[in-house]
Order: sequence, then structure tokens, then C-alpha cells
Amino acid sequence: MSEPLFRGVLPALVTPFRDGQVDEDAFVRLVERQIKGGVHGLVPVGTTGESATLSHDEHRRVIELCIKTAAGRVPVIAGTGSNATDEAIELTRHAKAIGADAALIVTPYYNRPSQEGMYAHYAAINEAVQIPVLLYNVPSRTGVDLSNDTVARLSKLPNIVGIKDATGDLARASQQRLMCGEGWTMLSGDDPTALGYIAHGGHGCISVTANVAPDQVSAFYNDALTGQWQGALYGQDRLIRLHKALFTDASPSPTKFALAHLDLCQEEARLPIVAASEASRAEVLAAMRDAGVI
Repeated sequence: MSEPLFRGVLPALVTPFRDGQVDEDAFVRLVERQIKGGVHGLVPVGTTGESATLSHDEHRRVIELCIKTAAGRVPVIAGTGSNATDEAIELTRHAKAIGADAALIVTPYYNRPSQEGMYAHYAAINEAVQIPVLLYNVPSRTGVDLSNDTVARLSKLPNIVGIKDATGDLARASQQRLMCGEGWTMLSGDDPTALGYIAHGGHGCISVTANVAPDQVSAFYNDALTGQWQGALYGQDRLIRLHKALFTDASPSPTKFALAHLDLCQEEARLPIVAASEASRAEVLAAMRDAGVI
């Protein structure tokens, strides 16, 4: 059986801010902590990285900083999606030029294209840039759902190598594995259901929780991917409250609160995201204790 290009846990990195600007020193510290914690790759400037409110210059700089800091120790999958196809191509070209290992490209949001429109969007990127591309399906945010049939069509294109599935629909993993064939990379985008996703044939997760608990999350995926199911179930039970707590307010504000509590970065997010509520903070702290982070 062919091995996937990417597997294990790949944190969807937050973008730290200080006084309204990207805090580059804090970002470097966060990347180093992730690598030390044993993660299997890095994903800068995805949804958790507040890509929607970064300027293009900030977007490019964060990816450059991630690649420079990682220095080849783990692969970097750069978030380069946009609801404008030309813009996604430009961001993806930049990611390739500076050494990203792959691009993560979300389905076009807000304009709600048809299945044929989404196929044409990804096909244009496939044609324009020679870099491995992971589809990113997150209908709760984008308003469109990339169907299994469209995923199967896209899997036949040479540069489309896999998917980040944030639907939480576990049956899709089995269906897409059968439809897309060997070598298709399948990464969950939903921490709470990732254990089930792996059991259905998935290869890992682009994780929010890894920002806060890289050691614990890496250990969980190492167990799950080597068939150590008792250890994986222990990790699932230890982490499930944290998985849920990090979405008790608009993401990534609970995650940034957790990282600020660990003195890793400021709590600051960019409007329209505001600081986590008091109720969210209390739940995050309790969940961090359950997970052994504090």
C-alpha cells in the first residue's frame, strides 16, 4: 500500500499578535515548542491562524517565518486558500517559491460555487502551480460542501494529493478512501472525532488542540497510527475536554487564552474576534488540567 505524503499531527498554528502586529518572536517560540513536542508537520495561516484578517504581506511573512524556523525538521503545509481563484494561485506560487512542502487550500467561501465551480477552482490551481495540494472542506465556515464525487474527480489531478476534512462525518473517510485509492492523504480537521477518522483509514489530523498540548497530542497520534488502541483511547479521554473547550468561544480566542496562560504569547486576536469569555476561560483551564498541560 502506498504511504501518504503527510501523516500524524500537524498543528493549525495560531498567529500571535502584539499591539495589532504579528508577534514574530512569539511565533518562532510557538513553532519551536511544537517541534520539541513531537508534531509531524506544521500548518501556518489556516483558519486558526486568522488568515481571513491578515494582510497579504502578513500572510506571506508568517509562512516564510514558519519555513525558516522549521528548517526542514518537519514539513510545512502553507495555508494559501482564497475565495478568488487568482488570489489562491498567487499565494500558492509564493508558498512554493519559498520552500513550502505543500499547500492547504480551503473551498471558496462566501460566493458559494457549485460543485463544478469548486472543481474548476482547484483544477486551475493544479495547472498553475506544481506543488502538492490538500483540499480543505469545512462547510460550517465556508457555506459549501465539497462532495465525495468532486473529491474523487480532483484526486485524479496530479498535484491534488489529499484532503483536510473538517466535517466530522466519519463515513466520508471510508468512502473517500475507496473512491480516491491508495496514496490519497486523509487528514481530519476535527480534533474530537480524529480517533474515529483514523480508524476509518485516515492518516492524522490538522489540529487546533496541538497548539496548547503538543506533547500529549503527538503521543495520542503515535499510538493511534501504530495500532496501540488502548493508549490512543487513553489519550482521547484525556484530551476530549480540551478539544471541546477550545471552541467554547469564537476560535482561536480560547486557544490564545490558553497559550497566554502558559506565557507563550499575548491573548490578542484580531477583530472581529474578541477575547474569550469568562465562562470559556474557566472551561479551558479545567480542560488543560484534565489534559495534564497545567
